[in-house]
Amino acid sequence: MKLKLQPLLLALTVINLGLFGYVVSQQGAVAAPGDDGILRGKGLQIVDNSGQVRASISLHPAEKLKDGSIYPETVLLRLITPDGRPSVKLSTTQVGSGFSFTDGTGLSYVQLLVQNDDPKLNIVDKAGKKISTLP
Repeated sequence: MKLKLQPLLLALTVINLGLFGYVVSQQGAVAAPGDDGILRGKGLQIVDNSGQVRASISLHPAEKLKDGSIYPETVLLRLITPDGRPSVKLSTTQVGSGFSFTDGTGLSYVQLLVQNDDPKLNIVDKAGKKISTLP
């Protein structure tokens, strides 16, 4: 009986090796759909050598605020100082966009906003006092 199983086992081994070889050879031939060299995702973070996030692009879903109003979906770009403070922000929503530059401590800043066709420019000094507001 032992002699009759050897040809069967040998045939199964050869078939398995053939299937394995076929599967391995096909791995290189499969391309991702839309393989155009563009990174796609729901966010991006750039970190420094210590793993600290230094820049990010994120998509924030719309959310209901405590007063019942809806804050629209927002795309936000942040450039962040080594101590973790966002000093440059650029954002856009369905109703407008804006950017701000801070001194890195968050006390003084320049902010330009355009919402619902209403542009505003705010400049605040390090004491928190508004230097200029337009309009």
